[in-house]
Amino acid sequence: QLQLVESGGGLVEPGGSLRLSCVASGAPLKNYAIGWFRKVSGKEREGFICINAGDDDGYAVDSVKGRFTISRDIGKSTVYLEMNNLKPEDTANYYCAAQRRNTCLLWGYEYWGRGTQVTVSA
Repeated sequence: QLQLVESGGGLVEPGGSLRLSCVASGAPLKNYAIGWFRKVSGKEREGFICINAGDDDGYAVDSVKGRFTISRDIGKSTVYLEMNNLKPEDTANYYCAAQRRNTCLLWGYEYWGRGTQVTVSA
């Protein structure tokens, strides 16, 4: 069974950067599309970026395009989320998730990590 563990969250000032990691174990990462989601208390969980299983293409919503980048290292079974120019509204608990399909979507994920908190504040 695939397991996912996120890390790299923390407190950062507006305009700063963070890199989150999502380490997969229990199954080959190359078989799964990976998405990143975030959740703020009292709001619905939001999927905002994903990467395909079969290649390094993917999709990002407009609110993070140009600021967030998703990448992966198959050898390390790790997917990264590089976040730049962070804004207070990016504050959330960030989760990675996996789905067994080649082309990623922002819904329909089967496996989830437990999340890592990102707080953007001066």
